[in-house]
Amino acid sequence: MRAAVVKKFGGPEVLEVIDVPVPTPGPGEVLVKVAGASVNNADIIVRTGINVQYGATAARAQFGLGCDVAGTVAAVGDGVTKFRVGDAVVGTQERLDRPLGTQAEYVVLEAWELAAAPAGIDLIQLASLGLNATTADQALDTLGLERGQWLLVTGAAGGVGLYVVELAKVRGLRVVAQANADDEQLLRSVGAELFVTRDEDLVRAVRRLVPGGVDGAIDAANLSAGAADAVRHGGAFVSLLYTAPMARREVVMTNMAWHTDPDRLAKLVAYAVSGVISLRVAHTYPLERVAEAQEKLAGGGLRGRIVLVP
Repeated sequence: MRAAVVKKFGGPEVLEVIDVPVPTPGPGEVLVKVAGASVNNADIIVRTGINVQYGATAARAQFGLGCDVAGTVAAVGDGVTKFRVGDAVVGTQERLDRPLGTQAEYVVLEAWELAAAPAGIDLIQLASLGLNATTADQALDTLGLERGQWLLVTGAAGGVGLYVVELAKVRGLRVVAQANADDEQLLRSVGAELFVTRDEDLVRAVRRLVPGGVDGAIDAANLSAGAADAVRHGGAFVSLLYTAPMARREVVMTNMAWHTDPDRLAKLVAYAVSGVISLRVAHTYPLERVAEAQEKLAGGGLRGRIVLVP
């Protein structure tokens, strides 16, 4: 089978698509025939070696690419009773140190990392959901706001930010979205009540719209203090990029990392099927164009995910 891998760190040109044997699932594992695997910032982290540089991941000869997957079960290992061959599934895996990832023709995942996909759903579209929507929902849990409270979302038109806005609406939160001016209509259509452009002084604009400041903020745009200072005294702030500033004004500051949560993913799939949240694929590329896909992602401005199709 073909698989996208990294054997040396660097720019997109170091990415390789190699031929390897189709893996065999062990006990508790599932072999998935990949329909689609999305491209995320985690893949850029793997390719550049940042995790190895900072000691978060041990060095190895080869790293696989891809955290998200949607596809069909091709084989199951001993002890797997939840899935059968032919079942449609969706899943995420959070480890960045595996020799093979989801950006391949087949991938082996632990059965617990997968959720069932509804019959008839577009699996390529579904491949865009996992990491981004899971991160958004976990960030909202971490923030802990109550119905009717004000939430600021920076980078609100990005892959995670759009899901934060949609899921905040489900929770009854009032959203101030920050993004490019031409994203205002999109963000209002998915639940943002108020809007601030990237060109404005964020803190001043937010405090003008919400006197005293918002109750909480999810920073998906790496603004750090530039977003935290829009939060009221005693509020809460979550950074998705490990850039939460030092505590100030008794605001609870949290740096959050997403984790695999198949029960949550199953809930999010149900939301997508019912139209509560949207599946957004900005572009599809064949697996062989993985380097081009990463370049496109790094260039920014996407309104949806890139999905690789083996």
